[in-house]
Amino acid sequence: QVQLVESGGGSVQAGGSLSLSCAAAHSWVCMAWFRQAPGKEREAVASIRRSTGGTYFADSVKGRFNISQENAKKTLYLQMNSLRPEDTAMYYCAADDDRSLFRRCATRQYTHWGQGTQVTVSS
Repeated sequence: QVQLVESGGGSVQAGGSLSLSCAAAHSWVCMAWFRQAPGKEREAVASIRRSTGGTYFADSVKGRFNISQENAKKTLYLQMNSLRPEDTAMYYCAADDDRSLFRRCATRQYTHWGQGTQVTVSS
């Protein structure tokens, strides 16, 4: 069963903006965006906790990207501004329902993943 579906990827020039969406069938304790470029490890970009709205951003995107939820927290967004060529990657939506308080959304191992949407930034 497909529970997370990303959309909004595309090609933009450096300095431009792009907004990604992730549609879910229900809300999750934690939701996050990851990305993976060819030849590189998968990287956590941003995360958000349903109960508090608390967010995490990777140092590489801090100040440029924003993560948010709408529609009873069943839709996840990633607003990407001031894009750079190094932001080029496949972007994945992830979700998890582990309620353990010591498991931070920023560092936990996610259990559910979307299919991904490609983001390409040209110089």
